[in-house]
Amino acid sequence: MNTSGILRTGLLSVAACSLIFTLGCHTSAQFKTPNDTQLYINNRPVMVEANSGRVVTRPFFWSASAGIPYQLMKDGSVVQSGKLSSGFRIVSIFWPPYAFIYWPIGFDSPVYDLTNDPSATKHTP
Repeated sequence: MNTSGILRTGLLSVAACSLIFTLGCHTSAQFKTPNDTQLYINNRPVMVEANSGRVVTRPFFWSASAGIPYQLMKDGSVVQSGKLSSGFRIVSIFWPPYAFIYWPIGFDSPVYDLTNDPSATKHTP
């Protein structure tokens, strides 16, 4: 094998490992929330991007397999609470050992609309 082939194989390996590592470290979804509310997911405040509504957070432990708890707060009081649909992240199998043990659960839906429905229903465009 020549030097060019070895270099190409090495770069592809590094790119694949980087992709798996990146996917194993976070879960994301788009949220539609009422104006002037703060979103808490799993008892932690999260930053909702102003333009897109995207939220990026760490994956969740096995306890979130029945749903990821959320709260919408406004002026220090809970306006809405419930559970977001969750799902097993296949990438956690390939990111051993921590992802499968500690971070196997992620958002199940790409978009959650919390503006009208008190339960976190999936939004289908």
